[in-house]
Amino acid sequence: MQVERGLSKKDRQRLIASLVGRMRLGTQQELLDALASAGCSVTQATVSRDIRELGLEKARDPLGRDRYVAPSRERRSDPRDTLDSLLAQFGKGAVAAQNIVVVQAEIGSAPAIARALDRVEHPLVIGTLAGDDTCLVITADGFRAQELAEELRAAIA
Repeated sequence: MQVERGLSKKDRQRLIASLVGRMRLGTQQELLDALASAGCSVTQATVSRDIRELGLEKARDPLGRDRYVAPSRERRSDPRDTLDSLLAQFGKGAVAAQNIVVVQAEIGSAPAIARALDRVEHPLVIGTLAGDDTCLVITADGFRAQELAEELRAAIA
């Protein structure tokens, strides 16, 4: 019997939702491999249970390939709602450093947060750059960075 280590069930399922949202994963093995690449080693049975509990569904991408998707995945009309949801679900913190705000997030979620910030067209944001779990948000100056960091921290649950 293999002992599973690493993330809590809640964190693992958040990671799965993030991976499914940003990668084309059509099989449990692909999901297992993506989890392993993110440092989360689990069994196939655990992934199967997580898929069921998260309500993931199979859909076809534009090229006709199978992929997992979140249930009833609908586009939000307001990009601000998307940003607030991502920050509440995956955000860990936001700190101003001169004219840059460093947004710390769950593994794999920083690109989605950066994309959401770009889509909001926030007046304080000049641009974003995202890694795996960190997003850098460039502002015009330190004052604006402080203001933006406070606003983003308020959205992080």
